Parts: sequence; structure tokens; C-alpha cells
Amino acid sequence: MTAHQDPRRLVSIDGLRGLVMVLMALDHVRDMLGSARPEGLDFARADAALFFTRWITHLCAPTFVLLAGTSAYLYGAEGRPRAEVSRFLVARGAWLVLVELTLVSFAWNLNLGPAFVPLLQVIWAIGVSMIALAGILWLPRAAVAGLGLAMVLGHNLLDGIEPAADGVPAAWVLLHLQGPLSIGGQPLAFVVYPLVPWVGVMALGWALGPAFAGADPGRPGRLVRTGLGLCLAFLALRFLGLYGDPNPWRAQGGFEAALVDFFDTAKYPPSLQFLLMTLGPALVLLGAFERARGPLADALVTVGRVPFFFYVVHLYLIHLLALALGAVQGFPVREIAVLFIAYPPGFGVGLGAVYAAWIAVVLALYPACRWFAGVKARRREWWLRYL
Repeated sequence: MTAHQDPRRLVSIDGLRGLVMVLMALDHVRDMLGSARPEGLDFARADAALFFTRWITHLCAPTFVLLAGTSAYLYGAEGRPRAEVSRFLVARGAWLVLVELTLVSFAWNLNLGPAFVPLLQVIWAIGVSMIALAGILWLPRAAVAGLGLAMVLGHNLLDGIEPAADGVPAAWVLLHLQGPLSIGGQPLAFVVYPLVPWVGVMALGWALGPAFAGADPGRPGRLVRTGLGLCLAFLALRFLGLYGDPNPWRAQGGFEAALVDFFDTAKYPPSLQFLLMTLGPALVLLGAFERARGPLADALVTVGRVPFFFYVVHLYLIHLLALALGAVQGFPVREIAVLFIAYPPGFGVGLGAVYAAWIAVVLALYPACRWFAGVKARRREWWLRYL
């Protein structure tokens, strides 16, 4: 066991969490350094290389939310009273929402002027879902699982509801419709991640928790079989177009267009088909990480032990690289110190350079992750649980 490892943690969960953090960095490097900007971020109109560069990173948010629920269960399985777990989830969730609105939103914008846009993204969704889970976990495990399934399976029934023409209620934006959040006509933030069904995904992660409590030689196989079952369910629902996504698949002219459209499911909020398409492979990978060994697996485990640290630091590093790239390409700092969707025309690099920059960012961050993972493994201060 290396110095950065904590024997109380599950290698499979940390390994998968590390993988999705690394993939997430690819998406953010593409956002902030890439020159290709599909109109309205509609990747269905992009070529296959750009579309699937974006598509592979869809794995990240559902996996991270699911594993957050599982980790919350395992935190309580160490002998802590349910009331203590509930209090911790409320405090951790509130802390994450605060960080989303401050450190993370500033990293995306790098300015506090009129162009600053507070964003409610995946950290916000995890934080509020933790607060919701703090209440849900008092229910029997079967009820927690049932509630999670109801939200994941049933939320697409809301797709047909049209908000009133005179304005979208703030509650509807928070729960189910991506868009600007305004109260009393005053813009507050932009909701990238509506909360439904993310709360349900976290509840399912909690319900999955007992499967990881203790050694179980059969667990890897069950995870792989369950994941493959979810993948088959996605393929069937997508092909038949019966339910589960607001944009049913339609055969396009040409193989590439048809393939892109088949995998172009809704993420904001995540449709049932989107969650099947992502959580299925996530469970397969989780089963594989149960038996993964070697330097690459160890490196991913190290990153997965410090996901919050990696998330915050990598955003600042990538945006600072964007400022440097902008200077080389002749753009003033003020034009790059904004949310990436407002970057000026002509800024950025091609997809090949995006991949090279992604690898460089991950390699640059790994020593810091290894150091901080060692700090967390050696020390027991209460505040380290929040980082």
C-alpha cells in the first residue's frame, strides 16, 4: 500500500471517480481552449470527432452524483449514527453550493464585472442533492430506492409541460428547465443543472451502498451485468423511441449523422435515456475497477481520492492557460477573462491541440493530487472531509 492510500476507502469507487475527473478535464479544456464552438452548444450539428469528444465526457456528472450517494452511505456504515450522517450531508451540501457560487463560478469567469455569470452546475446539483438526501435517508432503504427510481424513470413525463408565456417560475427553472434564474425580475444566476432527476440519482447511489459494505467476490460480476443491462435498456429505448428523451432518434442521411443523432440524448436535465447511456457504462467500469491493478489504476485512485481539490484547481489552471493562449493569439485579457461562450471569434486551437493540452493539464495536476491525497490519508482534522 502506497503512502497516499487510505485502507478505509474502496479502490473501485476512487478509481472510477478518478477516471471521470480526468475525462471531465477533457471537456473543460475543450470548452476553454478549443476553437470549435457549435452554435448554441448544439453538438448534434458538430462532426463526429467533436461530438464524441463531448459525448465521452457525459459519463462524468451521473457517475459522480451516483458515487456521492454511495459514499454517503459508506460514511454512515462506519458506525456513525444516522443523525450525524444527516447533519454532515446538510453541512457538506451547503458548503458545495457556496463554493459553486464563489470559487467555481469565478474560475469560469475570471472577472467580477458586469460580464460575471454565477453558474449553478454539477457542484451545485451535488450539494443540493446531499441536502435532500439528508432527509431521504431516514426512510427505509427500499423507499429510498423507490423514490430514486421514480425520479429517474418518471421525470420525463414533465417534458410536455409548457411554462406560462409571461415568465418561467423560478421553481421550474431550479427543478426541471435549464435557463436563467430570476426572482422578482432580478437575474441571480444561470441554472445549468436543474435538480430533477439528480436527487434521484444520488438516492439510487445511497441505495446501492450496501453492495459495497464488506468484501464480496461476486460484486464485480454483478456490477458488470447490471451495467450491461442498463446499456441494453438504453439501446432498446433509443431505437424504439417510445419514451425517455424529449428528442427521439430519427434515422438521418448518412451513417455518421445517424450515429451522432442516436447518441445525442438530453443532458439538461438528464433524460432517462441519457442516464441509462451513462450509468450503464459507469457500473461496468466500477466492476472492472474492483480488479484493476497497475500504475495507471493507482494514479486514477489517487485523483479519485481528492476530486474536489482536482475540480477547483483544474478550472483555474485551464482558464489561466486560455489567458496565455489569448495573449499569444493577440486577444486582450478582458476578452478571455469571461465565460467561454463569450470568447471572441478566432480564439482557440483545434481538436488535436485540445487533446494535447488535456494530457498536459492532467500530468501537471497529478503531483499536487498525490500530495493532497497523502495529507488526507495521514491527517484526521474534521475540515479535511469538506475538501
